[in-house]
Amino acid sequence: MMSIHPTAIVEEGAQLGDGCVIHAHALVTRHSVLGEGVVVHPFAVVGGDPQYLKFDATIATGVRIGAGTVVREHVTINRSIHAGQATVVGARCLLMACSHAGHDCILGDDVVLANNVMLAGHVEVGAHTFVGGGAGIHQFCRIGEGAMVAGLARITKDVAPFLMVAERDEVPGFNLVGLKRRGFPRAALLEIKAAYSHVFSGGDPRPLAASLLPEVQSAAARRFLGFFAGGKRGFARPAGPAAADE
Repeated sequence: MMSIHPTAIVEEGAQLGDGCVIHAHALVTRHSVLGEGVVVHPFAVVGGDPQYLKFDATIATGVRIGAGTVVREHVTINRSIHAGQATVVGARCLLMACSHAGHDCILGDDVVLANNVMLAGHVEVGAHTFVGGGAGIHQFCRIGEGAMVAGLARITKDVAPFLMVAERDEVPGFNLVGLKRRGFPRAALLEIKAAYSHVFSGGDPRPLAASLLPEVQSAAARRFLGFFAGGKRGFARPAGPAAADE
C-alpha cells in the first residue's frame, strides 16, 4: 500500500507506483513519476523547477524515478529543461541527504550518491556507480558504469566505466574490488585490465580504444572501450601511463 504523510505535498498529476512512501514535509510535484516502492524522506523536493535562468516554467517536462529508489532528507531532483523530456533516476538507487541531481541528469540503476553530492545539469551516471560525499560533477560530464568517485572530488571530465577517480579528475586505477564484488569472471577482469593499460598508455585514448575494440571478447571490456567514442568533456586519466598491474 502507498503511504503519504499528512504533511507531505503530492501535487495533482504526480504518478506514484504501488508501495511508495512519502514522508513528512516532502514535496513531489506534478511533474514526477515514481516507480513502485520509491521512498521520499522529509524535506526532499522531487520534480522542482530547474536552476536555469532561461527556463520556461510553463513547458511540460518531468522527473522519472525507478522502482525501489530511496530519496533521503533534503534531496533535490530538478525536472528537465526540454519539453517532453525528463530527468531520470534508475531503480534501486540511494540518494543520501542533501544530494542534488540537476536538470536532465540520467542516473542508471543501483547508483549511490552520498551526502551533499552535487550533479550539475546533463550529467550521466552509469549503473552501480558510487559517488562519495561532497563530490561535485561538472555539467555534461559522464561517469561510466561501476565507477568509484571519491568524496570531495571535483570532476570536470568524463570518467570511463570501472575507474576510480579522486581530487580533480585524478585516476589512481580501476575499481577492481567493485568488479569482483559484482561477480565479474576472471576473463573479463583480465580484459578490462589490459584495455585500461592500453587506452591510457599515452596519447589520445579515443583511437587507442577504437583499435582494441574488435579484439576483446567480454561485454564489460567492450563497454569500457566503447565509452571513449562519445562525450564532450575529454577524459579523466592516470597521471602517467597506466601500469599493467593496477
